[in-house]
Amino acid sequence: MNTALPEDISEFATVAAKRLARLGGPQAALLAESDDDVRRQARRALLDLGAFELDVRSSADDLLAAAVLCRAAGANALPYPLVEELLSIDGARLALVNPTAPRIDHGDLPGDWIAADLDGNRYRPQMSSRTNAKLGPFLVPAILSAPDGTIPPGDIDIHLMLGSWRILGAVQRSLQIVTEHVNSRIQFGKPLADFQAVRFAVADAAVAVRGLEELAKYTVWRSESTAPQSYSADTLVLRLKAVETARQVLRTSHQLLGALGFCDESDVSVIDRHTQPLIRLPASAEELALRLIPGVRDGELETLFSQSVTTA
Repeated sequence: MNTALPEDISEFATVAAKRLARLGGPQAALLAESDDDVRRQARRALLDLGAFELDVRSSADDLLAAAVLCRAAGANALPYPLVEELLSIDGARLALVNPTAPRIDHGDLPGDWIAADLDGNRYRPQMSSRTNAKLGPFLVPAILSAPDGTIPPGDIDIHLMLGSWRILGAVQRSLQIVTEHVNSRIQFGKPLADFQAVRFAVADAAVAVRGLEELAKYTVWRSESTAPQSYSADTLVLRLKAVETARQVLRTSHQLLGALGFCDESDVSVIDRHTQPLIRLPASAEELALRLIPGVRDGELETLFSQSVTTA
């Protein structure tokens, strides 16, 4: 499989990254916590890029364009529910929630919302006030109606996949920041990057990020070539890998940046706090792994070693 992005998608990715960076990057996201106008500017930037004209449900090219746009959004900690609006249903943003403790990122924004759990049950959420939590400053608790029908399984797959691309952008940006830091920070008369333990930590993070990137591309490709039930397993694997990679890379970034990594003057701190809803919702890594077990047993989860097993 050729994992290089098509030329037109690569060009769009470059334009999207530049346009979203013009908002101010993670520091603009920090400002958005107290200034709602920044979120309005973020939406205008997405409109400039034609984001909401993308047909992510029916066009493979549009889905890939949306994926690289979500990666740029993650790298800049874009303070806007991009995935939820890309998958809007009749003008209502689609949010994936944990029905036992429903919280919706940016749920305080004006407009209609639809909530769904990973089983596809559909709910009408009633929003509460924003909590301004340190981890996930735009999270809004919600009260869900009784289940009101279902949504197509493909919508859940695309939601999980595009959210994983946002996480990919966040960890790539974090790795870039920490790499620049260890190359420029002098300790005991030489750069931190000259210390073997630091090199190993950065190398491990880089391998994890590169693996996530290849898996993200592979999952988009699989969406065009596999049956829906297999695709569902693929998106769960991608989201699980994205969550585990984010935990590893953000932990390494904080360790190597030291106290600076926990201060909002550092972009890593802002990226971490604003990415936490994607890492934790709609389900934990442990629950995602448990959901994969039936697919392994039934043969729906393909691996390099998948083949028919004859039982006695």
